[in-house]
Amino acid sequence: MTGIPELQRLGDALENAAREDVGAGQRWFARRPSRRVAILLAAAVFVLPVAAIGAARLVGGGEVAESMPAGAAIFAGTHATCSVVTANVEYHCVLDRRPYPEVDDFKGVVEPTVDRMKHVNGGCRGLTSDGRSWQCYLGQEAVRQQIIGAGFLGEYAPAPGRG
Repeated sequence: MTGIPELQRLGDALENAAREDVGAGQRWFARRPSRRVAILLAAAVFVLPVAAIGAARLVGGGEVAESMPAGAAIFAGTHATCSVVTANVEYHCVLDRRPYPEVDDFKGVVEPTVDRMKHVNGGCRGLTSDGRSWQCYLGQEAVRQQIIGAGFLGEYAPAPGRG
């Protein structure tokens, strides 16, 4: 998932490379750009449209709600309402009823989430003992939150996990 921080780093890299090539007292249009600038500009031509498409494709709370039962069987038959905390990264979800009683206390329990293409896209952590409130994270943030392992992110998951 390409996000705003990656775009900012790319923009900064392009700006720094251009600044180095222009040098003191030289005009940009008066000299041929270096190979490095040409490569960076070519990369930007590819990366920026892809990033723009990704940015336009923000994941909404409804998609996160759908990813919960796709990732863990305990959410089968529940209906979540998820609100955006940080777009494409963090969501707060509330279930209409308790999940399947796999455990007595859901506080701190972690479960993966799975996207429509049946790939692990993140995970959720139980916030309450009754299992009705969850904090969900997508992508690398789910790894950073220690909900899923880095090797599990993106893995094919054809059916909800059990146990």
